[in-house]
Amino acid sequence: METRPLKKLMLVVNPYSGRGLANSTLGVIVNRLCDNGFCVTVYMTGVFSAESLTSRFGRNYDVIVCVGGDGTLSGAVSGLMELASPPPVGYIPTGTANDVANTLSLPRDPQLAIQAIINGVSSPFDVGRFGDKYFTYIAAFGAFTGASYLTPQSAKRALGHLAYILNGLADLSAIKPRRAVVEYDGGSVDGSFIFGAVTNSTSVAGLARLSRDDVDLSDGLFEVVLVRQPVSIRDLSDIISSILKKNYQSDNVQMLHTSEVSFKFDEAVAWTLDGEDGGTHTHVRIENRTRAVKILLSGGNTPLGARV
Repeated sequence: METRPLKKLMLVVNPYSGRGLANSTLGVIVNRLCDNGFCVTVYMTGVFSAESLTSRFGRNYDVIVCVGGDGTLSGAVSGLMELASPPPVGYIPTGTANDVANTLSLPRDPQLAIQAIINGVSSPFDVGRFGDKYFTYIAAFGAFTGASYLTPQSAKRALGHLAYILNGLADLSAIKPRRAVVEYDGGSVDGSFIFGAVTNSTSVAGLARLSRDDVDLSDGLFEVVLVRQPVSIRDLSDIISSILKKNYQSDNVQMLHTSEVSFKFDEAVAWTLDGEDGGTHTHVRIENRTRAVKILLSGGNTPLGARV
């Protein structure tokens, strides 16, 4: 009796993401994958990061699967960017924000997410390059990026929509504006900004959401969202209204579509990359690496707007 060869699968697990769901369901995940023709090797993050694990061992596998939050996926993809021909990536989300999973419409239930790996199809996905680092869905600076990305897990769960937070601010001086010149494909803008994000996602840590009509995950373009410094209550009201209505072409909120973008600041500004510390910079250049990796999705379901 002829048997089909097993696919070698690298399972990268962050046991501490979210509520520790990855650890409690690990046996179920491995059993399901083994029962469906995969030879599974488990790698736990901790001593070694997801990035170091995939860059070192990823070339030896047919499929990489991440079990964790967006940070785990981001690290794994960053490591795969070091490979000439990275294998497709599956994602079983167990984090708190799960922006990438929300954008890709991946289920939070691990049992259902496994089906996208067993029966799914690989679909291209753009990756951002930020200096010598990579990100999968966002590079951001300004108001609330530290609060939303760098706080403990318990605090993350309590965060709401950016408009909600802005609405609760009685003192506009609590927001420190950043003076910047932003250069993008075919143009430039300048001004004082309280928030800036270079994204490839519809969901940004629950702080802002982009229309699904505006985002294509494999078109080689970023969505760049800029929020100007409000100088009056009317400006603040306009920002809140624009975000709630997903209107990113107002006087105070602007969205650009570009394959490359650079920011030049008057002083060093702190950035976050997919929820991790991106360092402080006075000048950054961000490039879109078009269709750099492939993500496993449920059969027949390609990323938003993807034109494969």
